[in-house]
Amino acid sequence: MRHISKSFFSVCILLLSFLGNAQEEIAVKPAKGVAEESATKKDSIPPKKERYGLRVGVDLFKLTRSFYETDYRGLELVGDYRLTRRHYLAAEIGNEDKTVSDDQVNFTTKGTYLKAGFDYNSFQNWGNMENIISVGLRYGVSSFSQTLNSYQVYNPNPYFGESPVIISGENFDGLSAQWIEVVAGMKAEVLNNIFVGFSVRLNRLVSQKRPDNFDNLYIPGFNRTYNGDFGVGFNYTVSYFIPLYKATVKAKEKAIKGKSKKEKKK
Repeated sequence: MRHISKSFFSVCILLLSFLGNAQEEIAVKPAKGVAEESATKKDSIPPKKERYGLRVGVDLFKLTRSFYETDYRGLELVGDYRLTRRHYLAAEIGNEDKTVSDDQVNFTTKGTYLKAGFDYNSFQNWGNMENIISVGLRYGVSSFSQTLNSYQVYNPNPYFGESPVIISGENFDGLSAQWIEVVAGMKAEVLNNIFVGFSVRLNRLVSQKRPDNFDNLYIPGFNRTYNGDFGVGFNYTVSYFIPLYKATVKAKEKAIKGKSKKEKKK
């Protein structure tokens, strides 16, 4: 009897140990499944993609100025193409017809211009934002003509009165100018694919063809000349972005983004 009870007790111990091992295997299997599922989820996160394309628009400053300023007519078309994540090819083309009336001279300048160069976007976008805070360079060329409407000979000692105004009407054709332009500006997406922006420009003349017995006091695209070689400009644009393709953001670029965000939090 003792022998039978010992055998029965041994069999029970073996069954209990077997059941315990089976439960451990069952418990481990779901854990493995959960780990595999989480790893699959991590691997299934789609890589970030950014849009590349062409943006075209118009300078609202010149367009509206034509309505409220009677001595000015002008139009400028702007465009840029995203070359890399931060670099954009950029250009402006336009024409101007402006009459300048100073104390001693009244003249009209008419002509067209083209400016081409690049912009560098220094703004760190997040999410799906595509805004731009940029600095850049342009090389500008202009072809124009001038008409000397009237002038007055300067009299430093007007004892017998001012000199009379002389009506001229002399034309100077075939004039030209070239310059370098430093640009700083921004663009923000206000509606889907529609951007509003502005820029300021500092110009430096490289070369110019002057008329005989006169000077280029105003150059289309360059604006008014100051001290002979320098000029300033401004534009306010609205443009539309035409997406052409998407490019995947590289892992290195994502890591750099993450580091910069952590450093800012610290």
